[in-house]
Amino acid sequence: MPTTVTATADTDLPPASDFLAILRAPHEVLFGAGQRLALPWVAARYGSRAIVFADPFLTSSPEFTAALAGLEDVGIATHVYSEILPELPTHTLDAAVEAARRADAEMIIAIGGGSSIDLAKVVAVLMAHGGPIQRYYGEFKVPGPGLPVIAVPTTAGTGSEVTPVAVLTDPDKESKVGISSPYLIPTVAICDPELTLSCPPVVTLASGVDALSHCIESYTAVRRASTGGLAGERVFVGKSALTDELAITGIRSIVDGLERALTHPQDVEARAAVMYGALLGGLAFGTAGTAAAHALQYPVGAVTHTPHGIGVGVLLPAVMTYNAPARPAEMAAIARVFGAEGSQEACAASAPHLVAGYLARIGIPASLAEIGFPLDRLNWAAGQGLAAVRLSENNPVPLTLDGALRILTSAHSGYTASEGQDNA
Repeated sequence: MPTTVTATADTDLPPASDFLAILRAPHEVLFGAGQRLALPWVAARYGSRAIVFADPFLTSSPEFTAALAGLEDVGIATHVYSEILPELPTHTLDAAVEAARRADAEMIIAIGGGSSIDLAKVVAVLMAHGGPIQRYYGEFKVPGPGLPVIAVPTTAGTGSEVTPVAVLTDPDKESKVGISSPYLIPTVAICDPELTLSCPPVVTLASGVDALSHCIESYTAVRRASTGGLAGERVFVGKSALTDELAITGIRSIVDGLERALTHPQDVEARAAVMYGALLGGLAFGTAGTAAAHALQYPVGAVTHTPHGIGVGVLLPAVMTYNAPARPAEMAAIARVFGAEGSQEACAASAPHLVAGYLARIGIPASLAEIGFPLDRLNWAAGQGLAAVRLSENNPVPLTLDGALRILTSAHSGYTASEGQDNA
């Protein structure tokens, strides 16, 4: 089972919940330019037969060819499967499982974006425990470990390489569905920013903003009391001292690199900053969890078919405004990353506008109306978002139906770039 570290300070350090630290993570994380070259010796520890899930457009790349050659050099037989669709429709799972069985796979290697990695995580479970996939929807439904998964992300955003979550599209559901279990965490994550150099701008933008939202939502998530059963009762346990450090550092790293990565795509330092922030965001939200912005994006994405990160980015300023009364210190810290100065109160008040201005500047649409979400479906989306309880219950301000509707109404009208810049 993936590593879980739980620690609390002595009980005479009040309040005890401030000193809660829980982290779920892979057995190993390798980060840095050139770390993709570690794949052969890492994989050799887990067997001699692997199925490799890869995004279709990657299979002809020199980096992918070199990865396969390296695996062959250490005696690992590989079978490549690249029939992977975005948003991971459930009807595609059977063919992937069958391919893994034909390969007699002892491990699964995922090279690609979030869909490839999520597919590897889900197939690892289905290979070990059988289907149907619907029996695993929700939290703690996976009964035990699956096949070892080695995740090699080629985008910087989803954090799937380190998280206990896989997200799928089920045609029988009105929005996306999630499987949450510590058993889904990949065994090893190999994060090489050089693999993101070929990401087109729209992918860099959407994935980078997704990573930023992971950091902000985990940093401002609900704080739960320190109990011995907490990590066994919830996959997303809420914010803690450890996830706070990961999240705020992730925000700084993403803000340092994302705009440069968009304007200078071959800037390896910028790409590394974004990927490092995405990694930290994945570690943070994989334990603390995300909240209202992600819960409400599911129905928005189902209707508009916009990239996940774009939808979350449109919603994020309105969610921050809703949550600001419960998280003044965190909002102030976020605002200072974006250049705010002054008192905690002033900085906290400016945080949603500063984030909105930044998102507008890098290309995120200003409103739900702009991405085609109809006004007459706001009530439906509010109910759908509220029903995603693993996310909605993680919000620091209790998310009610009225509250969700207020967020969506605000996001439908939208913040403007000038509002954000005026508060800078």
